[in-house]
Amino acid sequence: MVSSTSDYALRAILLLARSSADRPLRADEIARGIGAPGNYLAKTMNALAKAGIVTSARGPFGGFSLAIPANELSVARIIECFDEPRTQVTCLLGTVPCDPHRPCTAHARWTQMMAARRAPFSNTTVADLIAS
Repeated sequence: MVSSTSDYALRAILLLARSSADRPLRADEIARGIGAPGNYLAKTMNALAKAGIVTSARGPFGGFSLAIPANELSVARIIECFDEPRTQVTCLLGTVPCDPHRPCTAHARWTQMMAARRAPFSNTTVADLIAS
């Protein structure tokens, strides 16, 4: 459903959202907390920082914190940092491009199906996932 990177990113964000620490969490702490490889997670967290989802600070009191409140941060926003929605390059019924201006008979229904597949990610926030 989602890539390993998106899975680690989402689990890291959930850990940050649930954290009772009154300080940023270091990448190695997050990696241990979610069972992810340290170097891999550090790169993932830096990508999330670049996307504005987390803030990062260097130094002995540095680490990562959520930049967006959990109730405003959709799962889609996290996943799309690593798994961009794919657009249909060729028509399902042929080999030529198909778009809203020149749709094939399957185009409208297929577009609806793809939007429905992504809707739960867009309609679910981090807060929704950690609510008890």
